[in-house]
Amino acid sequence: MIVFVKVKPRAREVKVNKIDETHFEVWVKEPASGGLANNAAIKALAENFDISRIRFRIISGKSSRQKKIEIL
Repeated sequence: MIVFVKVKPRAREVKVNKIDETHFEVWVKEPASGGLANNAAIKALAENFDISRIRFRIISGKSSRQKKIEIL
């Protein structure tokens, strides 16, 4: 399954908003530098889907707010 995610770093709270079946917005507290926001976004999505973080892989957008993420 492939999902499209818009990550919003340095938010006040961690939140996942489902737009439709394959599009999500994820707010994370971590800054975008050093991949911290990417890791936090994957953690938030894993908790939202209730599956392991290991099953998530960023396909494109590692340095962008718009990401394409594969769930294995």
